[in-house]
Amino acid sequence: MAQYTIAVVVGSLRKDSFNKKLAGALEKLFPADFSFTHVRIDDLPLYNQDDDGNPAAQVTRIKGEITAAQGVLFVTPEYNRSIPGVLKNAIDHASRPYGQSAWNGKPAGVIGASVGPIGTAMAQQHLRNMLAYLNMPALGQPEAFIHNKEGLYDAAGNIGEASLKFLQGWVDAYVAWVKKHA
Repeated sequence: MAQYTIAVVVGSLRKDSFNKKLAGALEKLFPADFSFTHVRIDDLPLYNQDDDGNPAAQVTRIKGEITAAQGVLFVTPEYNRSIPGVLKNAIDHASRPYGQSAWNGKPAGVIGASVGPIGTAMAQQHLRNMLAYLNMPALGQPEAFIHNKEGLYDAAGNIGEASLKFLQGWVDAYVAWVKKHA
């Protein structure tokens, strides 16, 4: 059986992040031949092109984790109608120097949770624009703008019954996407 590793990039640093919780719950919906690497982005220095020739150890680490993965799952909130700065910083680091992008060709899934019913729609659109430039085939349908409300999770932190069919369908579509493009 083939083994697929997915690099999970959560765009929030908050301890009780809705998106970190969503990422963990989604992982339980994947088939057994998928495993996950949680890409740490909170310790990256601010991107500076002057450092391309001598990247920090943290930059080398994330580039290695992304390179080793067969796909990337972005789980992000929306800040001021776009992606969080920490996520943009990670994307910039792993795409540089020019011609040495770790993102190139990696099939991407984009999802996010918010207190509003479509709160991550703009962030996801901005992220998809970047992914197109980075040559990352991104799953287009189904779109998933997750409303973080009561019932989204059960008492054990799993996806609740009301959202399970939709989110399992999203995961299944992403699994097929990864297998097609990996």
